[in-house]
Amino acid sequence: MHNAGFIYDDIFLKHETPQWHPETKERLTYILNALKNSDLWNKLIHIKPRKATYEDIALAHTNSYIEKIKNFGVGYLDGDTFMSENSLEAALYAAGAVIEAVDRCKSNEIHRAFCAVRPPGHHAEADRAMGFCIFNNVAVGARYAQKIGYKRVFIIDFDVHHGNGTQHIFEEDDTVFYFSTHQYPHYPGTGKESEKGIGKGEGFTYNVTMRAGSGDKDYLHVYHDILPGLIKNFKPDIVLVSAGYDIRREDPLSSIRISNEGMRGIVHNILTSTDRPVVFALEGGYDLEALSESVRITIEEMLSI
Repeated sequence: MHNAGFIYDDIFLKHETPQWHPETKERLTYILNALKNSDLWNKLIHIKPRKATYEDIALAHTNSYIEKIKNFGVGYLDGDTFMSENSLEAALYAAGAVIEAVDRCKSNEIHRAFCAVRPPGHHAEADRAMGFCIFNNVAVGARYAQKIGYKRVFIIDFDVHHGNGTQHIFEEDDTVFYFSTHQYPHYPGTGKESEKGIGKGEGFTYNVTMRAGSGDKDYLHVYHDILPGLIKNFKPDIVLVSAGYDIRREDPLSSIRISNEGMRGIVHNILTSTDRPVVFALEGGYDLEALSESVRITIEEMLSI
């Protein structure tokens, strides 16, 4: 059994969104309740996130964008990304959670981690907010990992929406591999299978488009038959996962049909594809019961493999 960390702080509940918004603090309270009501809670190493510095954020974002966020105040950054009074603080801790997880892995205190964070991150571009995301938590974490000696980083993104921000930040880089499965066509419209990276980064972006209605069998083919070979060939030093549970069949923002069993299979195949540290960071997932059950399954697999 591997040591697994769970990284969380109540600051993430203080990122307020409008009443209509699907990205709510209840997403985290449901996850916490599900874990506390299981035998998993006491098996986890509970870790508080650090607050990312602006220098940390600048590893993946432009200085002009960081200044904009620092001075923005309250309101909409785009059509569906909202900044409340405490959103900046929450966003800094969300990125800091991934940084903290990477550091704890580097010191061998843990081998795996789950970062229960919000706001999510994978749509955030280097220079703009997008799709509920302010800072790109996994992208910041990947650059930080390289800063402390993890030279090659493999990013897996199973959110139903393509992680446009993460892909674009790394698409010219041959030291970070970005792998995504996502419903297509679907928001945000990026992530065609022909998008494979640019320049020296060509071949280090791998998109698998999933049609509406795709289910367990379709996903398990990808995660059992395609992903392990890519990881083996790339030889990463650490694996970061954008864990979006809006692939569940219950999810209101998705037409993908993943069940509990499918979710377990996806996570199982990720974990058995590498002996390197694996850090999961929460992205989407908007049916509260399906989300909390999926995170419970993820952590069960993290602890048992």
